Amino acid sequence: MRQLIFIIISTLCTLPLNAQKRNLAPSVPTTDEYFETKIVDEYRNLENLESPSTKKWMKTQTDYTNLILSQIPKRKFYLDKRLEFDKRQGYSVSNLNITNNDKYFYLKKDGNEKAAKLYYREGFLGKEELLYDPANYKSNEQNHEFVINHISPDLIGSKVAIAMAEKGKELAEVIIMDVKNRYIHPEVITNTMPANVGGIKWLNDNSGFFYTYFPIDDSKSQNFYKHTQAILYKIGTNPKELADIFSAKNNPELKIDEKRAPIILDSNDKYYVGMLLDNNYYRQTFIIPKQDLLENKKTWKTLYTKEDKVRSLQVVDNDLYFLSQYNAQNYTLCKTNIIAPNYKNPEILIPERNDEVIGQYRFTKDGIYYTTTKNGVEAKLYLYKEGKSIPIKLPFPSGNINLQAKGKDFSDIWVSCSGWANEEQRFRYDIKINSFSPENMSPIAEYPEFKEILVKEITIKARDGEEIPLSLIYNKNIILNSNNPVLFDSYGAYGYSQRPFFALTYLLWVNQGGVMAIAHVRGGGERGEKWRLGGYKETKPNTWRDLIDCTEYLINEKYTSKDKVAIWGASAGGITVGRAMTERPDLFKAVILEVPTTNTLRDVLTIGSNVDEYGTLQDSKEFKALLEMDAYYHIKRGVKYPATFITGGINDPRVPVWEPTKFAAKLQSNNTSKNPVLLQIDYEGGHGGNTTTLHGHSNLSDIFAFAFWQLGHPDYQPKENTKK
Repeated sequence: MRQLIFIIISTLCTLPLNAQKRNLAPSVPTTDEYFETKIVDEYRNLENLESPSTKKWMKTQTDYTNLILSQIPKRKFYLDKRLEFDKRQGYSVSNLNITNNDKYFYLKKDGNEKAAKLYYREGFLGKEELLYDPANYKSNEQNHEFVINHISPDLIGSKVAIAMAEKGKELAEVIIMDVKNRYIHPEVITNTMPANVGGIKWLNDNSGFFYTYFPIDDSKSQNFYKHTQAILYKIGTNPKELADIFSAKNNPELKIDEKRAPIILDSNDKYYVGMLLDNNYYRQTFIIPKQDLLENKKTWKTLYTKEDKVRSLQVVDNDLYFLSQYNAQNYTLCKTNIIAPNYKNPEILIPERNDEVIGQYRFTKDGIYYTTTKNGVEAKLYLYKEGKSIPIKLPFPSGNINLQAKGKDFSDIWVSCSGWANEEQRFRYDIKINSFSPENMSPIAEYPEFKEILVKEITIKARDGEEIPLSLIYNKNIILNSNNPVLFDSYGAYGYSQRPFFALTYLLWVNQGGVMAIAHVRGGGERGEKWRLGGYKETKPNTWRDLIDCTEYLINEKYTSKDKVAIWGASAGGITVGRAMTERPDLFKAVILEVPTTNTLRDVLTIGSNVDEYGTLQDSKEFKALLEMDAYYHIKRGVKYPATFITGGINDPRVPVWEPTKFAAKLQSNNTSKNPVLLQIDYEGGHGGNTTTLHGHSNLSDIFAFAFWQLGHPDYQPKENTKK
């Protein structure tokens, strides 16, 4: 048998890559009708992930894809270089939590480790102590490889909750440690995902905490996100005896939608705030006196609704502070009284700025520090004090700023600055002397190989006259001869801004002769509310057409040509990239769809919360919008499509793995070009994250190797293609 397998693989490896024929997916068409429009779904059967034929086809495709990718000479280049960079840096730190009594809790991963460990120290200069190694969790059981994906120390740092996840799963198991003696409590909390939903919020007396519970633990179930509950857990009690304090079941009087996840937010000494988490940009929120909740009284009252357009709420004493987009595109920072709040006519502390979007804000006893961004890529820092906004000059020009502070009773403020070609650095700001002092938790490594790289921030005019921000990263010695490989990364959904970060993988692409382009298309939040609504439901076509227009701009300016362009979209970016390729298949040489949303007509039925972003099948206008943004539906027979690499995660609860699977099946069946259509299912992963760093680097290594192979980079050509 082994000899037979070897002969088969050897035969495949000697065939020309584009000449290899595979079995097409089994097709059992289903017809749906919406508003007198009939929709034929050729591969509805592939949604049944328990079907033996579906499992077999997915596995066969993945094996074939890995075989093809293995023939690319530098397939592992990015993996090897990222591991080299990890070792060069020495170690990295994430998830930093600082208690008010100056205890530091954080995750630290050495360059040669697969997963980060939990560490602790007393103050920034205190002695570092190892608290927990995830390798010790269930170490007596085989086939487990956990990572810590969330930590939450109590208010004085005496206990810490540690969330453990594995194999890309978002549901975690939470253990509790007494910091002083390293004692691990025997109780384990399951069916929660504090890294993404609700976090862990400790009681004032540190006797317990709130978390969000998921009754359904099967991420493939259509009910996975339904019927969630906000739970109050007391240390030492049985975690299976759930104390439901905020949910559709516990609070029928609030008429909570079963698809909304109830969470408890940080608040002040008098109140708890409860929010219904969904994919709506603005969310319904409630408030309750702390004592009432702890006594199990159901006195929740509405704090604000989605129509109030409130974001980033903070409760200070008897006042509510929030960012408002009510009659303001780029936000105003507002204040109103908690007893009788007025969101439509509040006290405006910081008015709207014409070309800067207000971002984070943090309280200190010296005033309110806040950030702004222009086009999502130019960041500034201000201090609001005594009714005035004072600009603060940063240590270096930054594309992105993150703030961390202890609160209104402390002066402590930390500012982290980063950019596309600047490693993130963390500083403590001293207002008394107007000075920044470095307090980096991780070493700052030197990367002399990237000294020739430039970043250029421009805007290009779209077909309707709108100015689209475009970030370009390239070598300063680039020649505009239409022959440079360009890789576009684009998203454009949920009001999410693609902020600059030190992307070593981008820089490695550039160092091998490529141009990295980040198209800040409509649907994101780079230019305020109008930008989000400009690529939302009925206006969604702007999102992928902005990407098309950015591509044509770089071609016209001789950065590149059609045969040298690859586009890459992940998750909701699958709409952007999937529709760009189906609307203009002639414009791109290669397409990468990473855990992509590609079948919106079916997606909104299985992930109910996505209705808020994409639309509903119950409304005729929104149905038409869903149909228009459905890349799977727009695959047409007889069209020559670009080379396409599609990935999916078997444990993905956000984009069901059948979405990329169906897209690959239909594209293979309808495509008439000789370009490969590759499907790779990750059987150890989900929607990205919660796996070892090595695993994540491997996925990116395949993506970039595929792109360079298809764009003709000579170092990435399999032997049989070297003469082409």
